Amino acid sequence: MPAPGAPAPPDAAGAAIAVASASDRAARIAAVTIALAWHLAIDLPALPGAGSSPAASAVVAAGWLVTAAVGVLAGVRLLRGGLPPAWRLAAVLLVVDAAVFAAVGGGQLFAAANWAWGGLVWFFPLVLWRRPVRWLLALLGAHAVIALAALLGSGATAPADLARYAMYVYAVSSLPVAVFVGGVALAALAQARAGTAAAALAVEAERVAAERAQAERRARLALASGTAEEVLAALAAGDADPADPEVRRRCVLAAARLRRLIVESDDVPDPLLHELRAAADLAERNGLPIELVAVGVPPELPVEVRRRLADPLTAALADARDWARLTVVTGPDEVVVSLVTPDHDGPDASGPPGPTGPREADGDGNGPVDHVHERDGEIRWTQTRWRRT
Repeated sequence: MPAPGAPAPPDAAGAAIAVASASDRAARIAAVTIALAWHLAIDLPALPGAGSSPAASAVVAAGWLVTAAVGVLAGVRLLRGGLPPAWRLAAVLLVVDAAVFAAVGGGQLFAAANWAWGGLVWFFPLVLWRRPVRWLLALLGAHAVIALAALLGSGATAPADLARYAMYVYAVSSLPVAVFVGGVALAALAQARAGTAAAALAVEAERVAAERAQAERRARLALASGTAEEVLAALAAGDADPADPEVRRRCVLAAARLRRLIVESDDVPDPLLHELRAAADLAERNGLPIELVAVGVPPELPVEVRRRLADPLTAALADARDWARLTVVTGPDEVVVSLVTPDHDGPDASGPPGPTGPREADGDGNGPVDHVHERDGEIRWTQTRWRRT
């Protein structure tokens, strides 16, 4: 169980996935922006005059519109976090590719009018996003085969034409591959680094929690030792008589506080009531009839606040005679603990503050703990109250 107030260990897997998702979204935005901007700024001005005839020009323009529609569909899917239908859109792009190459003819094969050379390939990463890179390479290979078929069909088989073709294929393929692989690598790298950082934070959080738990155990041990040390030292030195009622009262008080401190670290739904029951059980074992009443659902309270609530009641129980009634009333913003016992001669064990220190809770308690003790000759009434501020 983590120490109270310790930082919760981060979810390493969740943090890594969140970072990877953010990086992947940034890469998607970049790919969509490049493809559509290229299609509008570079490919669209090349349409006038494209094609060897009016019919061929219409085919080139229609191909541009179809490609734009594919880009918009794929872009919307990607920006919404989904994936487009890869092979159906890839098939549409290859059909447009073949139609444009056939329509421009040999005279415009390497001209700007053949926008499919460098513009169409930017849509391949969109339709194949987060698919294996070999799929992109296969699509680029089909694009190169279509271009080669158009080149051979037009009779441009001179070495210079083939060299130009090879240069075009390399130039138009390298950048889309870099964007595609870079996006995948960026997301994977971000996920790995986020996972490593989250795991390191989890280890640090566990270390801090362990150190805090150890410090609290040491503080509780010191408090427990201080509770019983004075009585035990007096008994061991022979300065205290076990038959003396006052010595017995001090022993009972020390035992009650020790028992409460022991159960203080138990993992239970209601720690305060658990600690009070431990003190009440010890009083019952000493022959005191006690009635314990609990009302309400308790809020989560720091250890220091529980100590200040319970310790005066523990001291009063150790000094009670004949009978006792312990009442715990809890709510979301307030806890009230009261003890009523018959009054009797002798000092009040619950009058001065206990070993927990001042009555005011620290800042972690979000409010002070008030301690009230009254007696009227017939009953003794002790109450502690915590209220959220």
